[in-house]
Amino acid sequence: MTAPTNQQTGMGRMSKIAIINGRLADPARKALAPGVILIQGDQIVAAGDVAVPGEAEQIDAKGLVVAPGLVDLGVFATDKPAFHFGGITRAALMPDQSSLLDDSALIRQATRAGKPDFWVHPIAAATRGLKGAELAEIGMMQAAGAKAVGTGRQWIADSGVMLRVLSYAAGLGLTVIAHAEDAGVAGKAVATSGETATRLGLPHAPACAEAMAIARDIMLARQADAAIHFRLVTTQAGFDLIRAAKAEGLKVTCGISPAYLFLADNAVTDFRTFARLSPPLRSEDDRKASIAAVADGTVDVITSSHDPRGPEDKRLPFADASPGMAGAETLLALSLNLVRDGHVSINRLMTLLCANPARILGVNAGSFAAGSAADLIFVDPDAPWIVDSGKMAAAAGNTPFDRVPVQGRARRIMKGGIFL
Repeated sequence: MTAPTNQQTGMGRMSKIAIINGRLADPARKALAPGVILIQGDQIVAAGDVAVPGEAEQIDAKGLVVAPGLVDLGVFATDKPAFHFGGITRAALMPDQSSLLDDSALIRQATRAGKPDFWVHPIAAATRGLKGAELAEIGMMQAAGAKAVGTGRQWIADSGVMLRVLSYAAGLGLTVIAHAEDAGVAGKAVATSGETATRLGLPHAPACAEAMAIARDIMLARQADAAIHFRLVTTQAGFDLIRAAKAEGLKVTCGISPAYLFLADNAVTDFRTFARLSPPLRSEDDRKASIAAVADGTVDVITSSHDPRGPEDKRLPFADASPGMAGAETLLALSLNLVRDGHVSINRLMTLLCANPARILGVNAGSFAAGSAADLIFVDPDAPWIVDSGKMAAAAGNTPFDRVPVQGRARRIMKGGIFL
């Protein structure tokens, strides 16, 4: 590719750039196709069969797949090296931070956290202290930059409070990002009920805890005429409820992360704490149902759920270890398995990784539409590499995919028309 230009240094911001010789993974189209992307300033002007203006600076993509930058809906930490490795240009930050995002000043601070390297879109805490009792100042946080409202890692047990959250968010045009796990059923479980949890003697809860939470929240969302996004749905019963809600025309969406697509509960054998997640890994039948839900369009978003955890959190007895995994730099590569296995096209995958999360957040990104942010990644979908927890770019390499061979990586990243 070409050497750094004045666009990379931030000069000549309104000059035109034409990205040529790329294969475009346009979420608005069905199939990968050669084409040109024309950029002016920090926005896309046109994409596809586009004439290259004589005055435009040309960037040769050299046959790589050009896609929108990934929009990661629901990370627990901002992590520049991991985001850049994984092709993430925008991240929606969960409210579960050391200083909980339940105040407009903290929201304002979070929006600046990634500049100039990536965009951060904070998710406002639905309740003060994420305690599920008193509504936070959602309107003030929206004015400060919050792009959604979230329950965090917790389920709001009080149905009256959850209804008020949904109603208030609906009035502001915000989506509620919900954790789908009935706390009364899940309790302090660290695994899903089944042979593996029983054999290891781990505290466990039935997978129906997820469907019970989803069923209640769908009813409340219907009552409030609100948009609700279930950040992680991982069970057959949960997907059945999402399908029914969508068929009814409700504003219901759901997401998943690669761990639930490619790992089942037997991954915690030998008490592997890197495979301790929230919600916990499910049965093999539920794993297969998750892939089917991606393939049939039930799943709207694939997220990394990036949550880097150091040895002090993971090198503990399984029940005492913190849930979570470093997922940002493996998000793209693992998701590309769905393309290679024939479940989705690469264009559809970019809808799940870019266009849909941007739409849910209400940001003008994640697509090649005219006026969309010029956030792009140049992807080599066949580049082989091996996940190595000891060498990961993330703040901590707590991944259950350690030593797994994968294919696909972002070779270059553009944010707002400037290469990083």
